[in-house]
Amino acid sequence: MTQDAVAILYQALPPPVIDGLRKDAKPGGYSDGGADIAFVLRGQGHRVLTPAADPDPTRPLDWVFPDTVDGIATAIAAGATILWANSVLFEGHPLEAVLGQVRIVGQLPELMQRYDDKFATNRMLEQDGLPVARSFLMAQAARAGVWALAEVEAALAEAGLSFPLIVKPVRGRGSQGVSRVADLVALRAAATGLIADAKFGDTLIIEEYLAGEEVTVTVMPPAGDGRTHRALRPVRRFDQKDGVAPYNGDVAVTANSVAISEHELASPTVQAMLGACVRAAALVGARAPIRIDCRADASGNFKLFDLNMKPNMTGPGRPGRDDQDCLSAIAARADGWDFARLLEAMLGAAW
Repeated sequence: MTQDAVAILYQALPPPVIDGLRKDAKPGGYSDGGADIAFVLRGQGHRVLTPAADPDPTRPLDWVFPDTVDGIATAIAAGATILWANSVLFEGHPLEAVLGQVRIVGQLPELMQRYDDKFATNRMLEQDGLPVARSFLMAQAARAGVWALAEVEAALAEAGLSFPLIVKPVRGRGSQGVSRVADLVALRAAATGLIADAKFGDTLIIEEYLAGEEVTVTVMPPAGDGRTHRALRPVRRFDQKDGVAPYNGDVAVTANSVAISEHELASPTVQAMLGACVRAAALVGARAPIRIDCRADASGNFKLFDLNMKPNMTGPGRPGRDDQDCLSAIAARADGWDFARLLEAMLGAAW
């Protein structure tokens, strides 16, 4: 096995407010997934550094270092040659100070911040010719590029959108804060509630609702063998609640997600979607797996609507974690990889 020493970072830093918007932190800061990664990699024979001398498999924080200045310094002082950034990164993140000193599994911080803006990212992908859900921005008061809530009817007319619609945060995580609305009354109520709550900031996305099936696509980064980005098997999302997949903190994705069949994979519409997702990964400069949520429109053609630079990365291995395959792990299994093999591929793309 490699002589590298790997340290897993979790999100200990509070999420920054960026242009008045924020990404809500996941409880535990992805330490559960980080512990899954560390436990499985150690079981595969890799040298995995941990803050606890004898980490308990049931205690996530025994396995992961905080992504703070001190946490990163402690990991490097312990001998880490690879930092696995299982965290939400941003410009000015402490990881930037050690780029070039160690190898990284994760995204460039500045790119993660840029493309965590779901509206700007979708417009960039659309301008490059990719099929993306139509949308516009809305806030309590109008400003450049943003409609006022009081002008929502004019905004809908200009965008050519009709009900039902999706209301969601600009820098959301998973399906938190996302709802489908059937009319103007419901739209105003959902938007007013999110803006007043201020959990995600003062600006929202109003997006077309795509009535077809939803799938999620994991795109793997180029590895050292010269390969380009490549997509894993799409995973179908079912048992949605009012047209929205439930938050994975409430319902494990293994309960409402399954990889599509080989027959479905070969269909022209699915292949076109996968091609679009691979192009999107290249456009955002993905250096680690990303996950793109897509839905079919009334004609059965898929549109991209949510690009995630930091997909959840949990999986089995530790006690009590047998049902914790994340969406990317479900996709990998359909392609013949178990969770350990998926992690090996991610490690192989360290930069």
